[in-house]
Amino acid sequence: MSAITRYYQRIGFVTAARRCLATGVACVALFAGPPAALAAATGGAVGEPWQSLPPTPSLPAAAKSGYAPVNGIRMFYAVFGQDLGQGLPVLLLHGGLGNSNYWGEVIPILVRNHYQVIVTDSRGHGRSTRTAESYSYELMASDVLALLDYLKLTRVNLVGWSDGAIIGLAIAMRHPERLRRLFAYGANSDPSGARPDMGGNATWTNYIERTRGEYRQLSPTPQDYETFLEQIQAMWAQQPNFTAAQLKRIRVRTAIVDGAHDEAIKPEHTQYLARTIPGAKLIILPDVSHFGMLQNPQEFGDAVTDVLK
Repeated sequence: MSAITRYYQRIGFVTAARRCLATGVACVALFAGPPAALAAATGGAVGEPWQSLPPTPSLPAAAKSGYAPVNGIRMFYAVFGQDLGQGLPVLLLHGGLGNSNYWGEVIPILVRNHYQVIVTDSRGHGRSTRTAESYSYELMASDVLALLDYLKLTRVNLVGWSDGAIIGLAIAMRHPERLRRLFAYGANSDPSGARPDMGGNATWTNYIERTRGEYRQLSPTPQDYETFLEQIQAMWAQQPNFTAAQLKRIRVRTAIVDGAHDEAIKPEHTQYLARTIPGAKLIILPDVSHFGMLQNPQEFGDAVTDVLK
């Protein structure tokens, strides 16, 4: 494989075009499509970064990990890096059906920037247990607040992806004193913000299939995935239901972030969130989808560190 092939496969055409323009290299062919030489070098098949679902990483070695007894469940958490005084700890909340491993390549970026990082598995996800209580974002937000109390953390920076971002919005609305910054990636404030065609997207369906295997590997109830999937999808169909008035009351410094090619969230809904939340910053990562932390973890991590400054 040639160097140019590896380069384009690694960063994608959109990022390559920006870098070419920045360095003065002739780039016209990039905007028209793959150059003939590149197409030949790759056998004519060059996938876009947002059409892939890179492997789920493992978590790095943690400084501390365990299970917090909160709201009748055992909630898995792990802590990375030391408290080096660079702002407040960063709490990473994963998306629906997923688990904290999805942050595996973002964690070292934040630790290198001198942040202490905390991850957790939401109730019923990953390694965490659940009760018979129905899933709701309010309940999962309550779990997160109880985890912070257990860890004796009064305030954190919160980075949420998808359902994790929705949980972050719920906390920002009702308990703003617990958050310094909110980085909300791929969120919706009501079910109308989700794309109705996501079920036909190959990357999305690959994610569903992947989470089935991960659930069976990590969960204390590995046989219950189909029930778990049905219950989470039922929640997605009815929740969240944040009103514009509630969003307008958010005073936490918030970044509304998404990938330019999100297969799950409508772009106009992301824009609505950024317009409605006072002072919110809108950030669109150009060459990723709903799974930006997997598709370009360095770009994702850089965006987080910029917001946390």
